[in-house]
Amino acid sequence: MNAKERLLAACRRQPVDRVPVWIMRQAGRALPGYRALREKHSFLELCKTPELAAEVSAEPVAALGVDAAIIFSDILVVAEAMGLGLDVPDSGPVLGAIAASREGIAGLREFDPERETGYVGAAIRALGARLGPEIPVIGFAAAPWTLACYMLAGESAGNTAHRARQFLYAEPALLTELLEKIARATAAYLAMQIRAGAAVVQLFDTWAGELDRAAYDAFALPATRLAIDELKAGDVPVILYARGGGHLIESMGRSGATVVGREGTEAGWGLESCAGTHVGCWCVGVGGNERAAATPGDLSAPARRGATRVRARWRSSTAKVAARGTARTIPTRE
Repeated sequence: MNAKERLLAACRRQPVDRVPVWIMRQAGRALPGYRALREKHSFLELCKTPELAAEVSAEPVAALGVDAAIIFSDILVVAEAMGLGLDVPDSGPVLGAIAASREGIAGLREFDPERETGYVGAAIRALGARLGPEIPVIGFAAAPWTLACYMLAGESAGNTAHRARQFLYAEPALLTELLEKIARATAAYLAMQIRAGAAVVQLFDTWAGELDRAAYDAFALPATRLAIDELKAGDVPVILYARGGGHLIESMGRSGATVVGREGTEAGWGLESCAGTHVGCWCVGVGGNERAAATPGDLSAPARRGATRVRARWRSSTAKVAARGTARTIPTRE
C-alpha cells in the first residue's frame, strides 16, 4: 500500500497497513530548507511562486518520510482575492478589515480562482510532479467562520474572533450574509485545487473553538456545510479541522465532511470515539506544539520523533489519520 492509497483508505474508513502521518503545519517551518528560503524570500513570495511553494511543501516528505504533503499557502489568500489587502511580515499576517456593515460585505468581490489564485493550483501541480503519483497532495482553505473572523478583525494578533463574536450578536443576519459569501468563494477555491491535483482538501476552522455549540450550529456550521455542498468534491475526501473544537465534534459530523479533526495532546492524543458523529476518522494533532529543544542543525528531530511515536502506537487502523500539528523552534506564542 503506497502513501496515497493509505491516506485515502483511512479517510474512507477502509483497512490500512498503518496509520498515515502528515505535518499539518505547512512545510514544517522549522526544517532547514524552508528557513534557508525564508532568508531570501518573503512569506508571500513563497506562497505565490509555484516552484518555491512546491519545494518547501515537499521537504517534510523527503526529511521525515511522512505520507502526504500539504501545499504551502495561507488561508488569507482568499480574503486577498476578495479585495482585501494582505501583508505577512514576520510578526504575523495583517489583513485590511472590512466594514461591519451591509456595504462592507457587498464590497467583497467574487473572483475567478484560476485567475486570482492560480499560483496555488500551479504549486499543487508542481508539487505533484515532484512527489510522483504515490504521495498525495493536500489542499486547504479557511472555513467560512474563521475567514470571517480575520476579515472583521483585520489582523491575526490577539483574539481575532472578538469582533466577529460582537457582530454575531449585533447583526446576525449580516453575519450570515458574510459567511454565505465566503462559503461560496471557498468552495470555488477548493474546487480549483482539486482540479490541479489535490487528493484531499482540508478546511481549517481555527476560531471555531471560540463559539459555544449553539452559536456554532446557528452560524459556522451552516456556512461550512454550504461550502462543502457547493464544492461537490466527489471521491475527494474533505477534512474539517476545528482548533479547540472538542465540544463541537458532533455538530462537525453534520457538516458533510469526510473526516473531522481536533487536537490531541501528548498525554491523551485525542482518541475519543467517533460514535454517532457520522464521520470517517479523526485527524489528531499529536504533540502539535512541540516544545522539545532542538539545535539549529536538528530542527526536524521533534517532528521525526512524533511521527515515530504515532506509527508505533497505531500499527494498523481503519479510522485514524495522524496529522502532526507543527514542528518549530522555541520560544513560541502558539
